[in-house]
Parts: sequence; C-alpha cells; structure tokens
Amino acid sequence: MSYTPRISALKELADDAAPVRVIGSGFEFTEGPIWHPRDQFLLFSDMPADARRRFDGKAVREQARPSNKGNGMTYDADLNLLVCEHATSSVARFRGGADGKREVLASHFEGKELNSPNDIVAAKDGAIYFTDPTYGRMPVFGVERPTQLGFQGVYRIATDGRLALMVEKSLFTQPNGLCFSPDERLLYVNDTEQANIRVFDVVNGALANMRVFASGITDPGKAGAPDGMKCDEQGNIWVTAPGGLWIYAPNGVLIGKIAVPEVVANLHWGGRDWRTLFITASTSLYAMDVKVGPHKEAFMAALPAVADHIFDH
Repeated sequence: MSYTPRISALKELADDAAPVRVIGSGFEFTEGPIWHPRDQFLLFSDMPADARRRFDGKAVREQARPSNKGNGMTYDADLNLLVCEHATSSVARFRGGADGKREVLASHFEGKELNSPNDIVAAKDGAIYFTDPTYGRMPVFGVERPTQLGFQGVYRIATDGRLALMVEKSLFTQPNGLCFSPDERLLYVNDTEQANIRVFDVVNGALANMRVFASGITDPGKAGAPDGMKCDEQGNIWVTAPGGLWIYAPNGVLIGKIAVPEVVANLHWGGRDWRTLFITASTSLYAMDVKVGPHKEAFMAALPAVADHIFDH
C-alpha cells in the first residue's frame, strides 16, 4: 500500500505498512460490498456475471445467480437486504436477508421506469436514499435499452413506501455513491462524470443547502473515478478515485490517497471489530486493516451470532 499524504491525520486512519491483500479474484466486475454484522460475512456484486457473491472469512462462493445485475447493497435495521438492480431498474428488498422473499420497493417515478438504481443507504429513521444514473442501461453492466426519464436523480423511499425525487432534475449528470455523516445531518452524493462530491443538509428527510464538498477528483495519468463512497466514524469521506481511494476530512481537505492495484468501484467496513476495509476493484475483492471504523449505521447494531467466530486474515 502506498500513500500520497496531505496531512498527518492519514496515519491515524491506516498504517502505511498495512498491505492491501487479495481475498478473491477472477471475477468480471465487482461492486456493492456489504457486511452482515450478525452472521459475519460479506456480500458483493459481480454485475457482468449477473451474480451476487459471498465471502465468509475463508472463501468466496456464489450466493445468487441471476441477480438482476445487482449493484449497490445495504441492510435496513431489521437486516433485510436492499439491492439496487440494474436489469429491472428497481430497488428490491429481500426479507430476512439475501435468501429471503424479494419485494420491489421502487421501480417507477412519474409513471416512467427508473434509469438503474446504483447505490443505496438506509437512514436510522427507516427511510432509504438511492442514486439513479444510467449505467444499468448500458451493455455489460446492465441491459441495453433507452431511458425513459430523461434525467438522473437522487431519491428517497419513505417508511410508508412513498418515492420522492430529492434534487433538481438538472443537478447531476451521473449520481453514484452516497453516504451519511455520522449524525446523519448531512448526505454526501458524488457524480462520476462531474468528478465531484456534493453535500446536503438533511432536514426532516429533505435535502437542503447544497454545496460542493470536493471537486477535481481526476488524474489523467491514472484510471478511476468517483463511484462508491463511505463515511467513517470520524466523519472522513472515503471515495473511489484515480489510483485507488481518496480520503477527505469533514472540512473537505484531502487527507491522502491509498493505492489499489485495480480500478476501485466501492468499499465497505467489516470484521468483528469493523476494522477490516473491503474493497471491490474490477476483477478482485481486496481487504486491508484500518485503524478507524465506519460511522454506525442502523443495521450495524446487530450482535454476532457466534461468539467465538474469528475473521480469518
């Protein structure tokens, strides 16, 4: 692992001697990692393969095929799995987890199909926010077909099931990763084509006071772009970017960069102590040990089912 440090705070987040290790490889394009806090396993997507895969600490196996070319995933507070499906233009919920009954939470807005829900977060109040770019209507990563909406938005599914557009229709080109601040008073949303991150105040579920948090997330000499994004327990923003991961302090200052051998699509914390960072990057799943955990989302409160389970490094 190599760093491009901007301030000394980077070493407080990860040891510069910690390796980025390969957990599994030979996949087509990995995305959407999510850790199950009770049963201690990681799910991740392999969109072109139309598969969802599972890592139990020892080996990677196939959990579902077809997966409707699922992309971003998370859990709600009851550990129901939430999946952004490219092939169906839907947000789906699997009751009780990945093997549960599938229910469609959102598929249309104003009578037209959503583009292709991409990434997703669940708020502590039960509401669900997701981005809707057009990548799932392209070959390989989805099912090639024309769009119906004519814009790319960010949406909220209320606890009563109502779907609402949360931003102006012209604001985003390709909204992608999104995450809350630790107190959930802020929502960050990045745009892959604009190469920036915006931040909004969350006011009674609505998004207000939009401003640009970070811009210019580009490097002509390296592959990669803003895609997946997560917030740690200190409020730092970890975003996929050219060369690997870029980390921003809560005030928008770039703390530093972590190099990853392949183009990174997403990331998520896991392990019993939430100090293992899983990284989905092109054909592989990587992991690295870090010194900071994620901000505590509602689903993370579940206790491990097996007290003596130890994650194998």
